[in-house]
Amino acid sequence: MEKGLQKMLKPKDTTSSSKTVKLMPQIVSVVGKSKSGKTTLIEKLIPELKSQGYRVATIKHSAHSLSFDKPSKDSWRHIKAGSAATAIASPDQIVLIQPVTEEPELNMIARIVGEDYDIILAEGFKQSNAPKLEIHRKAAGPLLSKISNLIAIATDEPLETKVRQFSLHDIKGIANFLENSFIKSK
Repeated sequence: MEKGLQKMLKPKDTTSSSKTVKLMPQIVSVVGKSKSGKTTLIEKLIPELKSQGYRVATIKHSAHSLSFDKPSKDSWRHIKAGSAATAIASPDQIVLIQPVTEEPELNMIARIVGEDYDIILAEGFKQSNAPKLEIHRKAAGPLLSKISNLIAIATDEPLETKVRQFSLHDIKGIANFLENSFIKSK
């Protein structure tokens, strides 16, 4: 299948008639070397932020082509016929398949995800302009190089840097930092 952009969301509540203008949520990208614990940290941050009443969305970068659609499926046929995008809806989720000709930027993906969230945690996207939280482990060697907009480091060792540091286990501290710096500051 062509390289595509997929979106999986629970259907949102459409009963509200509020006409308030929403701002796009802040994006913070969790970066680090392979197997450093990016996914694990995000898995722990989500329930912590949710317990504080925040709505969290995530975006995961993959360096590999994705294949959610299969030949002969109706959605595949729609794309092959020329549809710019197709959505597949079931009672419990929506998947959007949007073929792209080049790797999409994080902000473009965030616009597709929408504004119904208080924060978007992205995994990867080292080259984006988004603020970044680096996961560092002593065993993995030095910090990543040439990372722009590094706002904090979650680490298993003290580092000689002016960037704010957290223990990898300080989930509450990292969540509070995200809340104060990116959610409440919106």
